[in-house]
Amino acid sequence: MIKQTDAKQRKSTERPAAAKSGETIPAQLQPATLTALDEWAALHLVSRAEAVQRLVQLGLSVASSGRPAKAVRTARAVELAANQIGQLIDPDAPSEERDRRIHRLTEGPPEFVEARVDLPKRKR
Repeated sequence: MIKQTDAKQRKSTERPAAAKSGETIPAQLQPATLTALDEWAALHLVSRAEAVQRLVQLGLSVASSGRPAKAVRTARAVELAANQIGQLIDPDAPSEERDRRIHRLTEGPPEFVEARVDLPKRKR
């Protein structure tokens, strides 16, 4: 008689199913990094896998880099340029003319600003 096997029954050579708590992601680390990871794990009395999980969580929970946002850096650069240009422009020129000159030098002539492809389109 032929013995039927249950499809859900696992073969004895298969590895037991792991708990579905997360996804396994293989990674290759340099020897120096692996040594530092093992030292950190030993210091905190956790396994290597737990150390990787904790360090990733720490890295993701920390605020982004100390660099200000690009818009802030751009505004600061424009401000510094305007100050320098303001020192070079004729002090006897009317304030509207001074502002127009500063704007034209920091933003560029309108015909070139619209032609630049590396800048987002300006809202009107």
